Amino acid sequence: MTQPSDAAGSLRRERSMMNIDDFIARQEHVPDIPLTIPAAELLARYEQLYSGAISDVLREFCLVDQALPHTIQSLRLEQRSAAGIAFTVKSAPNTRITGEMEYRSEMLNAMHEHAFVVWDASGDSRSTQWGGVMTAAAIGKGVRGAAIDGGIRDTSQILERDFPVFHRYRSPNAGLGRSMITNYQIPLRIGDVFIRPGDIVLGDLDGVVVVPRHLAVDVLLRAEEVCGNEVKIFEWVARGDSIDDIEARGGYF
Repeated sequence: MTQPSDAAGSLRRERSMMNIDDFIARQEHVPDIPLTIPAAELLARYEQLYSGAISDVLREFCLVDQALPHTIQSLRLEQRSAAGIAFTVKSAPNTRITGEMEYRSEMLNAMHEHAFVVWDASGDSRSTQWGGVMTAAAIGKGVRGAAIDGGIRDTSQILERDFPVFHRYRSPNAGLGRSMITNYQIPLRIGDVFIRPGDIVLGDLDGVVVVPRHLAVDVLLRAEEVCGNEVKIFEWVARGDSIDDIEARGGYF
């Protein structure tokens, strides 16, 4: 058997490196896409909608896996729609303590106005990632909500504040000595959803849905149209129009 020449081996290694570089670019790139509607206005308009309508519109764009796992639910039973710009955090179970407080402070300082924290706890089921002090700090930074694929504590303190929190479980166990933050403002995958910093996040009583940033305005406009049509459908139903008549006008059930 002949051995590959040094040139052929070098070319193969180069191609392998190029493929890895392309993979890294696709997986880790966070595009800087400007919003054509000011963030405050965009989010206020999203908050007039609801997660089901957003999910339906995303399906029209052939995106059927944009809802976070159903285990992530609102802390409040009366939670209204809350929308923000994804600020991502990644943590993992870890008994190490050194450096955790410093890195957590760095992460908190990086949070920005209109952010919606999306936190991947890497399947942690022992500790909590969010509590009363984190809530107070987030409010002070102008953060609009948090979706934690993990645990929360200090529930009564959170409920005293007008701050939307979505979570998987509650526990008295703090994170220090049980888990560590490993990264923030990186792409995450939670369940079937790929979340990049800057995406639009909306949560309500039905759960949390993520809109890719490049579709933020298109999805908003279409969802506003859908919700406007639903008002008409409810009016037709209330006045007793037949199912066939409603469907003939483009209504649905």
